[in-house]
Order: sequence, then structure tokens, then C-alpha cells
Amino acid sequence: MSTSQPFVSEAERTPGSTHVLLITTGSVASVKAPLIVEELLRYENVKVEVVATKPSLVFYDADAIRRTGARVWTDADEWPATYKIGDPILHIELRRWADVVLVAPCSANTLSKIAHGVCDNLATSLMRALAPTTPTYLFPAMNTLMYEHPLTAEHLRIVRDVVKYNVVGPIGKLLACGDIGIGAMSEWRDIVQVVVDKFNLVRF
Repeated sequence: MSTSQPFVSEAERTPGSTHVLLITTGSVASVKAPLIVEELLRYENVKVEVVATKPSLVFYDADAIRRTGARVWTDADEWPATYKIGDPILHIELRRWADVVLVAPCSANTLSKIAHGVCDNLATSLMRALAPTTPTYLFPAMNTLMYEHPLTAEHLRIVRDVVKYNVVGPIGKLLACGDIGIGAMSEWRDIVQVVVDKFNLVRF
């Protein structure tokens, strides 16, 4: 479902609040997205917006997030049929709004796109438009052999050393595919804790 109301950063930012942008991608670990949002919203003065790639919505119910008061933005919201020159551009407005960006989970596909500068959806366009000063955290999640593929190491090198993003994880456990090994997304509570620690958040 498309979010019909235009998003304008200047109107949406609240002084004194921490604005957290969560990007979900096509990994089964996206199932944890509602838990991440719910937990973040248990802290004072925290606002959350979610950008979901189409594949990520296979793994969670966007309405479960909307019921918390957070919005879920998709490719359908980026260029509405009514768009005209001068209207707000969603991926620019969202990057202006964000104090911190979490890509959780970051699939192998999205990791590759970020490393190569691909801008073929709302999430990757937003990532390409981010200011270097915006704290950005990637939480990789993929099958062990995908993680151990030599291209993955190169993509991680680029996002760490060239783009200067923070990469957290992955961790070892029983994966959704049934394999056991490194590749699982960091625990969702640990992802929330990254934001809590960085911004000294206080729980309600």
C-alpha cells in the first residue's frame, strides 16, 4: 500500500528527537523489523521511519509497523503519478530527516548494490544520497557461502573503507535455510542498542 501523504523533512523533524531510519531488504531476517521498531519507540523522543524494498515485505507485515505509528515507505511512494518538478523527492527528504540509518538486514544483493553505487529503488537511491556525516550502520544477513564468497569481502571493504559505513555482524547460528555458520543478522536487541548507546537514549 502506498503512503499517499508527501513527506517533507522540515515538517517531519521534531527538535530534540532522534530520527531513526530503518531500511529492510530481501533477507529473511527482515522478519525482525517490527521488533526493532517497537523497541526503538520505547525510548523517549525517538521517531522511526521505515524504507522497505519489495522483497523484504515478504517477511513481515507492514501494517504491524504502521500500528506503532511509524510509516513504511516503498518504491511506489517515490515517484507518484501526480509528481511534478518542484515537488518533494522522497529519497532526498528521508535522508534529510534521518539522524541515523540502519540497514537491517542488509542482504547480499543490497550490499552489492551499495558497493557499486546502484540506485534502482527507494532504498538504494536514499543510500547514494546520504551525507557522509550521517551515521550509517549495515547489518549483513545472508547464507554462509554467500557471506564467504570473495565478492562479499570486496563489497564489505568498499562500504567500510571507501564509503565509511559501519558494518556490524553477521553472527554464527542456525540459519533460516538450515545451514549452520556465519551469516545471520546481529540480534535485533543489539541493533537497537547501537542507537541507544550512540544517542544516550532514555527508556520511557
